[in-house]
Amino acid sequence: MALDSTHDPDRRSWVEAANIRNCDFPIQNLPFGVFRRAGSDTRWRGGIAIGDQILDAAALSELGILRDLAQQSAIALGNSWLNAFMEMGRPAWRALRHGVADLLSEGASARSDLVKCLLPQSKAQYAVPARIGDYTDFYTSIYHATEVGRLFRPDNPLLPNYKWVPIGYHGRSSSIAVSGQIFHRPSGQIRPSDSEQPKLAPCARLDYEVELAAFVGVGNPLGQSVRIEEAEDRIFGLCLLNDWSARDIQAWEYQPLGPFLAKNFATTISPWIVTLDALEPFRVPWTRAALDPQPLPYLDSTDLRQRGAMNITLEAAIETAKMRAARTRPHVLARSNFRHSYWSIAQLVAHHTVNGCNLRPGDMLGTGTQSGPEPEEAGSLLELSKGGKQPVDIGNGETRCFVEDGDRITLRGWCEAPGHTRIGFGECVSSVAKTPDPQAQS
Repeated sequence: MALDSTHDPDRRSWVEAANIRNCDFPIQNLPFGVFRRAGSDTRWRGGIAIGDQILDAAALSELGILRDLAQQSAIALGNSWLNAFMEMGRPAWRALRHGVADLLSEGASARSDLVKCLLPQSKAQYAVPARIGDYTDFYTSIYHATEVGRLFRPDNPLLPNYKWVPIGYHGRSSSIAVSGQIFHRPSGQIRPSDSEQPKLAPCARLDYEVELAAFVGVGNPLGQSVRIEEAEDRIFGLCLLNDWSARDIQAWEYQPLGPFLAKNFATTISPWIVTLDALEPFRVPWTRAALDPQPLPYLDSTDLRQRGAMNITLEAAIETAKMRAARTRPHVLARSNFRHSYWSIAQLVAHHTVNGCNLRPGDMLGTGTQSGPEPEEAGSLLELSKGGKQPVDIGNGETRCFVEDGDRITLRGWCEAPGHTRIGFGECVSSVAKTPDPQAQS
């Protein structure tokens, strides 16, 4: 797609918070999510983030000020799940984006009516935005794959198929929750290094993973693959994803079929889905090193080479119980960028469907941990601590090799480019519940 009026960096909104420098949700963004007023039992409904507010799609559609496809889209967005809106396809997503951008622009005559459709984000609670039927997690960062492979398989860190095929596994959709997720440390089979026999025990090497998630909008019939040139038209948008991992459980169980209990106990996503239209100004060429195998034809295209990668900065921060008590700021652990990904979103869709697998509206594709080429760009503590051998100094007199009870991990993402308005993804926050002290209870 080409840039259009919705990307104009000079466009401002009458919602003043949307015009603040470094705001995640300026009028050039307009991401979609599902919310309701916090503390209420009102119906969940779809909305659009603008500044520090949420535009209620159901209330907007009742005003009747949108027309044709934009109005039909607002009605669909107003449902408790976004699947029906997702299934309408990019023309509908784009029509609503344009219609809402016009209504929220500075000087719009509908301002007095739309004010009644806004809810402060601080007064909202969020839900997983779609009914997720299936969840596939990929492994698209060659830097992460190489470093983790070196820890698990020192003699053979990067398996020979990695540079030829987008590696993925089928995840568990039932344990996906929206930002704010709190979970207990998982237990599973773990084999100590000094024993030939495993034991059932709580995970001692709990880790986060910085990822993006792509939501499928338009599915494909069973038996019909999706050409790479058409793949992105099927993608509704992206959000942040924290794929929580139990590294000690993973080390014992992952061969021969891959992750199982090490990955299915908790997965956290951010509430707002940023559309590919909003991300258009931040496209960059997709490249493959000349000495590496070039993709097979079904995974390659001219458009991919010209604009298939995305310049999305990703950040992970930790806040411990001690930090909260001292009211100190969370410590930024690492910062990376999705432009380093070895495989693109379009390639993931093309490969997922090349065998005839049918994707459905609301299905979710994880990118895998996004690590960059430098050590400080690692997307997990496993990498930052060199497999737990080098504790990471997080300030406040604390170190971490892995995530401890009471820790809170916050992921953030944003896009910046000269001549364009910065847009963000909001936050993806999740916490490990603090285990009660048995002596304190007695």
